[in-house]
Amino acid sequence: MTATPPTQAQPLARYAAWRRAGDFVFLSGVIAVDPAAGRIVRGYDDIPPEAAQLLGRTGEFSTDIKEGPILAQSWAVLEGIRCTIEAAGGRMSDVFKLVQYFKNLDHFPHYSRVRKLFFPGEPPASTVVEVSGMLPTPDILIEVEATAWLPLKT
Repeated sequence: MTATPPTQAQPLARYAAWRRAGDFVFLSGVIAVDPAAGRIVRGYDDIPPEAAQLLGRTGEFSTDIKEGPILAQSWAVLEGIRCTIEAAGGRMSDVFKLVQYFKNLDHFPHYSRVRKLFFPGEPPASTVVEVSGMLPTPDILIEVEATAWLPLKT
Protein backbone atom coordinates (compact mmCIF):
# COMPACT_ATOMS: atom_id res chain seq x y z
CA MET A 1 0.00 0.00 0.00
CA THR A 2 1.36 3.43 -0.83
CA ALA A 3 0.96 6.54 1.23
CA THR A 4 -1.32 9.29 0.01
CA PRO A 5 -0.78 12.95 0.78
CA PRO A 6 -2.44 14.11 4.00
CA THR A 7 -5.65 16.03 3.72
CA GLN A 8 -8.09 17.78 5.99
CA ALA A 9 -9.73 15.31 8.38
CA GLN A 10 -13.05 14.08 7.01
CA PRO A 11 -15.86 12.53 9.04
CA LEU A 12 -16.80 8.92 8.41
CA ALA A 13 -20.47 9.57 9.17
CA ARG A 14 -22.91 12.45 9.13
CA TYR A 15 -21.20 15.00 11.36
CA ALA A 16 -18.96 18.01 10.83
CA ALA A 17 -15.19 17.58 10.83
CA TRP A 18 -15.03 20.96 12.57
CA ARG A 19 -17.23 23.84 13.64
CA ARG A 20 -16.50 27.44 14.48
CA ALA A 21 -18.19 29.05 17.49
CA GLY A 22 -17.07 32.67 17.69
CA ASP A 23 -13.30 32.70 18.13
CA PHE A 24 -13.14 28.96 18.82
CA VAL A 25 -12.78 26.07 16.41
CA PHE A 26 -13.82 22.63 17.66
CA LEU A 27 -12.61 19.55 15.80
CA SER A 28 -14.43 16.26 15.95
CA GLY A 29 -12.32 13.30 16.97
CA VAL A 30 -9.77 12.43 14.28
CA ILE A 31 -8.71 8.85 13.63
CA ALA A 32 -6.08 7.50 11.25
CA VAL A 33 -8.40 6.71 8.35
CA ASP A 34 -8.35 8.01 4.80
CA PRO A 35 -12.08 7.96 3.93
CA ALA A 36 -11.45 8.81 0.28
CA ALA A 37 -9.21 5.75 -0.15
CA GLY A 38 -11.21 3.67 2.32
CA ARG A 39 -8.13 2.59 4.26
CA ILE A 40 -6.85 2.64 7.80
CA VAL A 41 -3.29 3.68 8.60
CA ARG A 42 -1.82 0.47 9.97
CA GLY A 43 1.90 1.23 9.88
CA TYR A 44 4.81 3.03 8.29
CA ASP A 45 3.86 1.97 4.74
CA ASP A 46 0.66 4.02 5.04
CA ILE A 47 2.33 7.38 5.69
CA PRO A 48 4.79 9.38 3.58
CA PRO A 49 8.32 7.89 3.67
CA GLU A 50 9.81 11.11 5.08
CA ALA A 51 7.34 10.96 7.99
CA ALA A 52 8.19 7.29 8.65
CA GLN A 53 11.88 8.19 8.71
CA LEU A 54 11.27 11.13 11.03
CA LEU A 55 9.34 8.85 13.38
CA GLY A 56 12.21 6.38 13.57
CA ARG A 57 11.41 3.60 11.13
CA THR A 58 14.27 1.14 11.63
CA GLY A 59 13.72 -1.39 8.86
CA GLU A 60 13.82 -4.08 11.54
CA PHE A 61 10.63 -6.08 11.32
CA SER A 62 10.27 -6.83 15.04
CA THR A 63 10.69 -3.18 16.04
CA ASP A 64 8.68 -1.62 13.22
CA ILE A 65 5.77 -4.05 13.62
CA LYS A 66 5.45 -3.17 17.32
CA GLU A 67 6.00 0.59 17.20
CA GLY A 68 4.95 1.35 13.63
CA PRO A 69 1.17 1.15 14.04
CA ILE A 70 0.90 3.61 16.95
CA LEU A 71 3.60 5.94 15.61
CA ALA A 72 2.07 6.02 12.11
CA GLN A 73 -1.47 6.47 13.45
CA SER A 74 -0.30 9.22 15.81
CA TRP A 75 1.36 11.04 12.91
CA ALA A 76 -1.68 10.60 10.64
CA VAL A 77 -4.08 11.89 13.30
CA LEU A 78 -1.97 14.92 14.19
CA GLU A 79 -1.29 15.67 10.52
CA GLY A 80 -5.06 15.50 9.89
CA ILE A 81 -5.59 17.95 12.73
CA ARG A 82 -2.87 20.24 11.32
CA CYS A 83 -4.46 20.22 7.85
CA THR A 84 -7.93 20.86 9.30
CA ILE A 85 -6.75 23.73 11.51
CA GLU A 86 -4.97 25.27 8.53
CA ALA A 87 -8.13 24.91 6.41
CA ALA A 88 -9.95 26.84 9.16
CA GLY A 89 -7.32 29.59 8.89
CA GLY A 90 -5.09 28.70 11.83
CA ARG A 91 -1.86 27.00 12.86
CA MET A 92 -1.06 24.19 15.26
CA SER A 93 0.10 26.80 17.78
CA ASP A 94 -3.56 27.97 17.90
CA VAL A 95 -4.59 24.58 19.32
CA PHE A 96 -4.87 24.97 23.09
CA LYS A 97 -6.65 21.74 24.10
CA LEU A 98 -6.37 18.10 23.03
CA VAL A 99 -8.41 15.14 24.21
CA GLN A 100 -6.64 11.88 23.35
CA TYR A 101 -8.39 8.53 23.44
CA PHE A 102 -6.19 5.43 23.51
CA LYS A 103 -7.13 1.82 23.14
CA ASN A 104 -4.01 1.03 25.20
CA LEU A 105 -2.42 3.62 27.50
CA ASP A 106 0.95 1.92 26.97
CA HIS A 107 0.92 3.67 23.57
CA PHE A 108 0.99 7.14 25.16
CA PRO A 109 4.81 7.48 25.29
CA HIS A 110 5.03 6.72 21.54
CA TYR A 111 2.25 9.21 20.77
CA SER A 112 3.89 11.80 23.03
CA ARG A 113 7.08 11.59 20.94
CA VAL A 114 5.08 12.33 17.80
CA ARG A 115 3.05 15.09 19.43
CA LYS A 116 6.30 16.95 20.25
CA LEU A 117 6.98 17.16 16.50
CA PHE A 118 3.68 18.98 15.96
CA PHE A 119 3.91 21.12 19.11
CA PRO A 120 7.63 21.88 19.53
CA GLY A 121 6.95 24.82 21.84
CA GLU A 122 4.42 24.93 24.62
CA PRO A 123 2.11 21.90 24.35
CA PRO A 124 -1.67 22.27 24.51
CA ALA A 125 -3.65 21.43 27.63
CA SER A 126 -4.30 17.73 27.46
CA THR A 127 -6.65 14.99 28.59
CA VAL A 128 -5.77 11.33 28.07
CA VAL A 129 -8.37 8.58 28.30
CA GLU A 130 -8.18 4.82 27.78
CA VAL A 131 -11.22 3.36 26.02
CA SER A 132 -12.21 -0.22 25.25
CA GLY A 133 -12.56 0.34 21.52
CA MET A 134 -13.10 2.88 18.76
CA LEU A 135 -14.98 2.99 15.50
CA PRO A 136 -14.83 1.83 12.76
CA THR A 137 -12.62 -1.20 13.55
CA PRO A 138 -10.39 -2.66 16.29
CA ASP A 139 -7.37 -1.52 14.21
CA ILE A 140 -7.91 2.07 15.37
CA LEU A 141 -5.52 2.70 18.25
CA ILE A 142 -6.01 6.42 18.88
CA GLU A 143 -8.51 9.23 18.37
CA VAL A 144 -7.78 12.88 19.10
CA GLU A 145 -10.08 15.86 19.27
CA ALA A 146 -8.77 19.41 19.31
CA THR A 147 -9.93 22.88 20.23
CA ALA A 148 -8.28 26.00 18.82
CA TRP A 149 -8.62 29.71 19.41
CA LEU A 150 -8.80 31.56 16.09
CA PRO A 151 -10.03 35.13 16.56
CA LEU A 152 -12.38 36.27 13.86
CA LYS A 153 -10.83 38.95 11.70
CA THR A 154 -12.85 42.13 11.52
